[in-house]
Amino acid sequence: MNRLLIFGFAIFMSGNQVCSQVKLQTTAEKSDFKSTSNYNDVMTFISQLKKTSRYIRTETIARSSEGMDVPLLIIGNPLPESPQQLINDKRIVVYIQANIHAGEVEGKEAALMFARDLLSEKNPGLLQHVVLLVCPLFNPDGNEKISQLNRPYQNGPVNGVGVRHNEQYLDLNRDGMKTESPEVRGVITRIFNTWDPAVFMDCHTTDGSYHVEPVTFTWMVNPNGNNDLINYMRNRMIPEMSATLINKYKIENCYYGEFNNMMQPENGWFYDAADPRYMSNYYGLRNRLGILNENYVYADFKTRVFGCYYLIQSLLDYASANKSEIKKMLQEVDAETVNRGLNPAVSDSFGIEFKVRPLPEKVTIKTYEADLVTDANGRRSVKRSDRQKTVTIPYFIDYYASKNVKFPFAYLITVKDQEVLELLKRHGIKIEKLTLSLKIPVEKFEISELKGSARLNQGHYTNVVKGRFLKDTIDFPVGTVVIRTAQPMANLASYLLEPQSNDGLMTWNFFDRYLVPQWGLGYYLYPVYKVIAKIEIKTIPLL
Repeated sequence: MNRLLIFGFAIFMSGNQVCSQVKLQTTAEKSDFKSTSNYNDVMTFISQLKKTSRYIRTETIARSSEGMDVPLLIIGNPLPESPQQLINDKRIVVYIQANIHAGEVEGKEAALMFARDLLSEKNPGLLQHVVLLVCPLFNPDGNEKISQLNRPYQNGPVNGVGVRHNEQYLDLNRDGMKTESPEVRGVITRIFNTWDPAVFMDCHTTDGSYHVEPVTFTWMVNPNGNNDLINYMRNRMIPEMSATLINKYKIENCYYGEFNNMMQPENGWFYDAADPRYMSNYYGLRNRLGILNENYVYADFKTRVFGCYYLIQSLLDYASANKSEIKKMLQEVDAETVNRGLNPAVSDSFGIEFKVRPLPEKVTIKTYEADLVTDANGRRSVKRSDRQKTVTIPYFIDYYASKNVKFPFAYLITVKDQEVLELLKRHGIKIEKLTLSLKIPVEKFEISELKGSARLNQGHYTNVVKGRFLKDTIDFPVGTVVIRTAQPMANLASYLLEPQSNDGLMTWNFFDRYLVPQWGLGYYLYPVYKVIAKIEIKTIPLL
């Protein structure tokens, strides 16, 4: 029998015989998908769910700015009390996150329903292979602002949804690098650094083009991550999940993207979010597998919930069947990353500018013809017709570096900025300091132009910098901060520390006070120096 239909299920206490029967439903189910769960609904559901099974426990990822706990469900058989118990475990850890944008709510309901149905089984077969982590409500602050005025174009739930931002007015899916929110700080430190999931899926709702498929999803794409992992997802994992979703669970789906011109869909299907500020791309920089799920905004709410439910199931089907392969691949990629940093080759580089090209294979999208209409004021707009049209078109998602800089042996930071150091530590980057003064050849970055954006972005006038690297031999005193690239988080460290990175510390204004003199013209040198070639550096960990 399909697990989704089993709402009345047995309560097992410490493996004993059935004690009672309970019917546990989400707010969406109880309202016939007219409403979505508020914070108390979610927490009550979780509390009741914990009473039904010995295979679940909960932790708190973070406390929001408004004082609400961000919940984490840990589901396993046997149930791990800590990540250390999984060091030699053959199971794979998968993390599902929903409601990062609290107007995009089907992931929240689907995740709760899936956890319930999984735990309704006496001995869930899936849990022989997977330890499942679930955060159904990542943005409780935004979720509590449920209103029918939010996302009025979205097809349900009719009783309203929350807002995109948290209480700090931050878009949490733009906070992956700068980590200014308690929610993102919590997921990085308490899940990514602690549980180290092999796979992470972030659940959203689309805002873009018209199509038929209720479920879309895609893989991490930033080319400064490990390209073998990107290719694995692109060529193997995501296609197999897509096939399972349609063939086994009868859910139409396609890869996530948008038309750049609804009047001419033949131009292609485009994915335009490659930066690591987006959480799925961020996860790729950590040498792990990141998936972005975007459910179709114009599909009805119930269809979106069930589509997301079966996408979760398809992911777990794949992860459980391929757990050994995935875990071995990630271990090898970590080792390759460390070995590269021990003695970088001349050809090793870091991308600072990017372009996108289509995949070799085209994709098929079921869309609609569009009409150009003119309103009473003479304004023209594109309107979807009812005439369905299937197109097979290029998929523009293959990002590659069009401009590179050298990848270094180490970075030396000459300012002891506590905010910067705390951010690097938060990301799990290993930080050291010199135990002896050192005079070595380095590359320094000389700024020729520094411009902040004309419009605020997440509370920042983000920087764009121009300049050049110059070779020099410089004395560095005892205590200078050292970031070696012989570590698993090297790609993330480079993205944060390279001055011309499009999503690093320079971009997000962390070094602004150190760049411009109070009087006069010109700029100070960028306070991060690159040691290009392998050299002996005496260091100790920076505590």
